[in-house]
Amino acid sequence: MARSPKTLQIDEDEQLLVRLAWACEIEGLTQAAAAERFGVTRLRVNKALSDARQRGIVRISINSQFAPCAREEWELCERFSIDRANVVPTPVSSSVLQTVIGTGLAQYLSKILAEPEIELFGMSWGNTLNMATRFMEPLNRPSLEIVSVMGGLSKGSDLNSYEITTRLADLCNAQHSYFTAPIYAGSAESRDILVAQDVFQSVIQKIKSADAIAIAAGDMANSLLMKDGLPTDFTAKELIECGGVGDVLGHILNESGQLIDHPINNRLVGISLSDLKDIPNVILAAGGLNKLPIIKAILETGFVNTLVTDEKTAAALV
Repeated sequence: MARSPKTLQIDEDEQLLVRLAWACEIEGLTQAAAAERFGVTRLRVNKALSDARQRGIVRISINSQFAPCAREEWELCERFSIDRANVVPTPVSSSVLQTVIGTGLAQYLSKILAEPEIELFGMSWGNTLNMATRFMEPLNRPSLEIVSVMGGLSKGSDLNSYEITTRLADLCNAQHSYFTAPIYAGSAESRDILVAQDVFQSVIQKIKSADAIAIAAGDMANSLLMKDGLPTDFTAKELIECGGVGDVLGHILNESGQLIDHPINNRLVGISLSDLKDIPNVILAAGGLNKLPIIKAILETGFVNTLVTDEKTAAALV
C-alpha cells in the first residue's frame, strides 16, 4: 500500500518519477514514447527510471523458480572471479541431481559447440558429462573435433572418457580422437617415459590447444576414480589422510586447491592443472553438497571460466 502524504505539498519531482516509471514499467511504453507523453527528453526518462530504482520507488520482483538461480549465478561470478555460471534448480530427489546438472550442461554445450570458432573441444569423463550427452540437441559440425582429455578405464562403461567422447562427436557430426593412455602409470619414472613418447606428446599438445574443455569433479567416496580408477597399491583412505578432498582430471587436491603430497599425483598420465590456464573456456560441471569441498578447491585454483551447478551447491559456495 502506498504511504499517505504527511503534508498537502506535492513533490513534483517524485510525481514525475512515478508517472514515468508507471508508463515504462507497467504500461510497457518505450522511453521515447514516455518522453513524448510527458514532454521531457529521453535522457530525463532514463535518469528518472534509474533514480526511481535507487530510491525504492520501483522494486523489481521476479516470480519464478529460476530467480534464486539467477542471483546465485551473479554471486558465484563475483566470489570466484569466473566468467559465467549456469545454476539449475536443485531437484527434490538427490538421485537425479547429476541428471539435472547434466541437462544444464547440455544446454550450454549446445550453444557453444554451435559456434564456428570452437574447432577443438576437450571432454572429460563422469556421470554428469555422460548425462549431458543424453540431453544435447544434435548439431552439424563436421569441422569440429572432440578429444578425450583423460586416459580411459580398462573396462567398458558409459562414463568412460572414450564412450563419452564418441557419443558427443556423433551428436555433433564431428571428428574425434582419444587419449589412449592409462590414467596412472606404475611409477613416476614410467610415467615420465610414457609422456615423453611422441604419440603422447602430440595428444597432450592437442588438449592444451583446445578452444574449450568440459571437466567434472569427484569426491573421495563415490567418484568414478575412487571406485574404478585408483591404482591397486593406493587407497582412498590414505589419500584422505594426506588431505585429499577430491579429484579433477585425476589430480587429487586438498581443500585449498593444491595437489596433495602423495605419489599418486606424480604418476598421473595427462595434462597438468597449470595447462588449463591457457585454455580459453574451462567448464566445470558438478554439484551436490558431498562435492562441495572439491568444487570449492577447483574454483580456488583460478583456471575455471564457467561453472554449471545446482542451486543448493551454489548457495553453499557463496
